[in-house]
Amino acid sequence: MTHRPERAPQSRSLAPGEFPRRLVLPVFIAGLLIYFVAVAHRTSLGVAGVEALDRFGTEAMGLSVLAVVQLAMYALMQIPAGHLLDRFGPGTVMAVGSLIMAAGQAAMAVTDSLAVAIAARLLVGAGDAPIFISATRLAAAWFPPRRAPVMVQITGVVGQLGQFATAVPVAWVLHGYGWSPAFGMLAGVGVVAAVAAMAWVRLPQAPAADATAPRERLHHSVRGAVGIAGTRLGFWSHFVTPFSMNVLALVWGVPFFITAQRRTPAEASVLLLVMTAGALIAGPIAGVLTGRHPLRRSWLVLGSASLTAAAWVTLLAFSTPRPWWQLVVFCFVIGLGGPISLVGMDFARTWAPGHRLGVASGFVNVGGFAATITGVLLVGGVLQLTSAPGAATYTLGEYRLAFAALLVPWLVGVVGVVWSRRQTRADMAAAGVTVPPLRDAIRRARTRN
Repeated sequence: MTHRPERAPQSRSLAPGEFPRRLVLPVFIAGLLIYFVAVAHRTSLGVAGVEALDRFGTEAMGLSVLAVVQLAMYALMQIPAGHLLDRFGPGTVMAVGSLIMAAGQAAMAVTDSLAVAIAARLLVGAGDAPIFISATRLAAAWFPPRRAPVMVQITGVVGQLGQFATAVPVAWVLHGYGWSPAFGMLAGVGVVAAVAAMAWVRLPQAPAADATAPRERLHHSVRGAVGIAGTRLGFWSHFVTPFSMNVLALVWGVPFFITAQRRTPAEASVLLLVMTAGALIAGPIAGVLTGRHPLRRSWLVLGSASLTAAAWVTLLAFSTPRPWWQLVVFCFVIGLGGPISLVGMDFARTWAPGHRLGVASGFVNVGGFAATITGVLLVGGVLQLTSAPGAATYTLGEYRLAFAALLVPWLVGVVGVVWSRRQTRADMAAAGVTVPPLRDAIRRARTRN
């Protein structure tokens, strides 16, 4: 099943009718750049974890709270943001979201109060909420169904480059000039992103062409989107794949590499870049495979989850710091989960009706961040319980126990994927589409060759 791209209304006064296709690249590139900036906002705390512990005079749970409130607000706002996206279109919600993130980063730049910092991260999470689902809406609306998965993966790849911005330029400003210039710079970039959204981002169809589009209350949209097994499969696919990468990139990667693996801040930044490199390489491949083999998308998800588990087991099995090459391989494998998570968004694109695609995408996007919140809290909680009172740094043994707790969301996610896939395939069978067993498909492929 495929959906017909929704012709959502825009809040700006535009001429009725269809926009020329020559606008597709400028619009899509503008959306990519805005998402790039949003990821830089989202991951900015990850490179400042050590400095944050000192600036706010807090311990592991305090740092976890800073990350978790941002992620929790992001997750809680996903479905409302999707509803606003369905109603007002991506241009308006991306612009407003960028301004809200800029306000949060400005507050981070000037405060040394943990309470104010928490409020600032809430603003960053709220402003970030509509950005990614708006960018994927642009891909679904401007490109044909077979190319849409690849364009969504390109969107994700560009977003991963936002982590590059935090791992290198933001980290350089932070360590060279201080806390306030680094976060002040991010605030200024957020304002520029808002201007770009208002100037360029739009859907192919102007408001007059959408006069007959259905309008629903939020709870009706949510019920209709979540009631589809394919949408739930998207949720669990997004739940199980990216959270390991997020836990490391957003909070615990840099402190772990510096204090437990005895690496320099520069080496820790390189390891974050290796995760980004893994995502950059895997993204286009995942997009092509998703487009060519839509009946086998769940195997990409389960394969990525299995590789992630193997990487963690290999790292945590040793009680001594690991050699550089092993840390590089570990980060590369962990980075693969980021783009694979976007298979979940493709499930939403496939199964959700057009007028509910924003809500369905928001629901799917909740999955990865719910898992990330759980992971960040588990790691911070175990570190707090196993370390000496008042500790600001943690040993390798304490990190090994803390990261082992990530098995909990991993197991929950794998079970969710398997269960919802069974329900989705039952719905497909009822519609006359049968998914043959994987072994039969492989046997037929070998016979053709």
